[in-house]
Amino acid sequence: MIRQCHSGDTAKIYFIINEAAKAYKGVIPADCYHWPYMPLDELEREMKRITFFGYQTDMRLVGVMGIEHIKDVCLIRHAYVLPGSQRQGIGRQLLDHIKSLAGSSSRLLVGTWADAHWAVRFYMEHGFIPLRDKEKLLKTYWDVPQRQIETSVVLGLQTARHR
Repeated sequence: MIRQCHSGDTAKIYFIINEAAKAYKGVIPADCYHWPYMPLDELEREMKRITFFGYQTDMRLVGVMGIEHIKDVCLIRHAYVLPGSQRQGIGRQLLDHIKSLAGSSSRLLVGTWADAHWAVRFYMEHGFIPLRDKEKLLKTYWDVPQRQIETSVVLGLQTARHR
């Protein structure tokens, strides 16, 4: 079941993000990986502008994905599924939910680490394509350091409107 998360879910979201982000260790540049991957105070700030949705099974939150509306686009933010719950369609269901919320009137973008090949492949399998103007997009719609811009990729949902 997918439901909108609320402030009472903060600890659960924190746990999911940080457990799933352990996959980045040794994959993304060492100077970009830290622990916890997302500190609690950063998550609390993010939750003020991002609407999170969670996938719940047996009354337990096992995956999250956020959507943030900025200017003329919708951004997918902080998409994570607990390692023991991956490869069960949870990420796809969350992504389909976010796609339905974005609708066809907004451009849907996602940024991720270029070396996180599993994440890039996931989005490409679901209709996203890498965009050439990633630096401009990251500077326009995200607030990330230059080092993250250098080591990231931006993908956009391929739709008839945005070809």
